[in-house]
Amino acid sequence: MEFILDTINLDEIRDGVDHMPISGITSNPSIVKKTAPDDFFEHMREVRRIIGKERSLHIQVVGTTCEDMLRDAKRIFEEVDEDVYIKIPTSYEGVKAIKALKAQGRNVTATAIYTVMQAYMALEAGADYIAPYVNRIANIGGDPYDLIDKVESRIAMDGYDCKILAASFHALGQVEESLAAGAQAITAPYGVLKTIFGNINISQAIKDFNNDWYDLYGDNKKVSDL
Repeated sequence: MEFILDTINLDEIRDGVDHMPISGITSNPSIVKKTAPDDFFEHMREVRRIIGKERSLHIQVVGTTCEDMLRDAKRIFEEVDEDVYIKIPTSYEGVKAIKALKAQGRNVTATAIYTVMQAYMALEAGADYIAPYVNRIANIGGDPYDLIDKVESRIAMDGYDCKILAASFHALGQVEESLAAGAQAITAPYGVLKTIFGNINISQAIKDFNNDWYDLYGDNKKVSDL
């Protein structure tokens, strides 16, 4: 199971990596627009410096033809590093680009997946991760969890070396349902993952435990103070 942050906000990345078991960072052009770095490549190099080589970094192309996608990918490798997972939208041209990148031995994340058949195409093309858009699928009347379940069954049945990276979340419940349906990884905004710890029952339990301790040993006297 992998928890990935869907952000390039440096403060969010630093805090998220410091506190949570974060295994990578994803981005797309819309996410880049939110942060609006003056120097895109220097910003992404800083993201890499923060997360290290042990975590995955996923950067999306903006070309719409296979040739332009491959040119975008080449520049990303040159400017950031060779270990980046190139995010390729799973269009007709995108599947061609996925095949070409995998023939070069590159890391690829197939994104913008709305249907099972798109996912199957990305699997057979060799993608390392496939990213179904959970909230967007639901918004157009689809069942993202059925999609995840079917694709995970196909991965297991045929032995594909690929992970489902569920993406596009509106609420924490969608993250939980995606993992339950079989996604091996999720990528979610910093704010969505932080809501895991916003349950008032958690803070109340901690307060109750501590009050009992302080009643016994004195106010603000911690275990380390004994």
